[in-house]
Amino acid sequence: MLEAREWRSPKRAGFWLPIVLLAAFLQFGREAFAESSGVPSAASLRSSYERLAPKLRNNAFNRPLYLESKERSNELEGDIYALVTQPFPVVNGTLNDPSGKPTNWCEVLLLHLNVKYCRSGQDAKGSTLTLNLGRKMEQPMEDTHPVEFRYRVLASEKDYFATSLSAPHGPLSTRDYRIILEAIPADNNQTFIHLTYAYGFGMSGKMAMKGYLSTMGRGKIGFTQVGTQDGQPEYITGVRAVVERNAMRYYVAIDSYLNAVSARREERFEKALKSCIDTLEQYATQLQEVNRASYLQMKRNEYKRMQEKN
Repeated sequence: MLEAREWRSPKRAGFWLPIVLLAAFLQFGREAFAESSGVPSAASLRSSYERLAPKLRNNAFNRPLYLESKERSNELEGDIYALVTQPFPVVNGTLNDPSGKPTNWCEVLLLHLNVKYCRSGQDAKGSTLTLNLGRKMEQPMEDTHPVEFRYRVLASEKDYFATSLSAPHGPLSTRDYRIILEAIPADNNQTFIHLTYAYGFGMSGKMAMKGYLSTMGRGKIGFTQVGTQDGQPEYITGVRAVVERNAMRYYVAIDSYLNAVSARREERFEKALKSCIDTLEQYATQLQEVNRASYLQMKRNEYKRMQEKN
């Protein structure tokens, strides 16, 4: 763990790493979305659903989920395809606001360990989300780093929606952060979702990542199996492991919040919290970095702070 003074010092890679690894939100426009994920439409997502059906039924996650990651020369991307148990109208009503407002997204994002605070707003260009990002522990606001993201509805149809959160620039020459969520109705009154997480980087970003992987990130693994040793699976390491873990954390936050939508509004976040830590514990080797009690107390306090300030 870095001390607070190290977190505040931009000369230390530890200051930026939670932001570099967390800030996942740039919308390139439809052209870039098409490049990374095919044409953004119900038809293309339905094709992915049909193509991935066998992998959704049989995989190491023990749930209908498929994950893939890509490392390009100047970009990392993680994609998760999954079935969620809520019907499409519920998912659409919870995570897509055709008016262009990011309803519920602050509560979803606050489930992530590194998100310390969230505030939605409006400016001349539309909707924004201001996130304060920090370490995997409780912090005062002045020790966190505020970043403003743009919320956009890319498509909103009867049987399909796509939304994005975006930030064009980040620290240490990182850029083009994006998270894009799209969904269609699926069999058995479920919903098929596709979550894209990606960001670009320059030389400074590469150096920061190299430093992280040789220190705090050493030994951490992702989810893609790359071989076996003594009969046990070996999982991917390095930068693709980083993007896989973070893509999974966002998926877990989304899925956990959807699991809680049937609760009364005042009880929803607490139910989502418990669902989230339950899932993190299922994949403890990759995802659990604080114990259950610490996670629940930290997030309850951060939620209270968010409610008081908003």
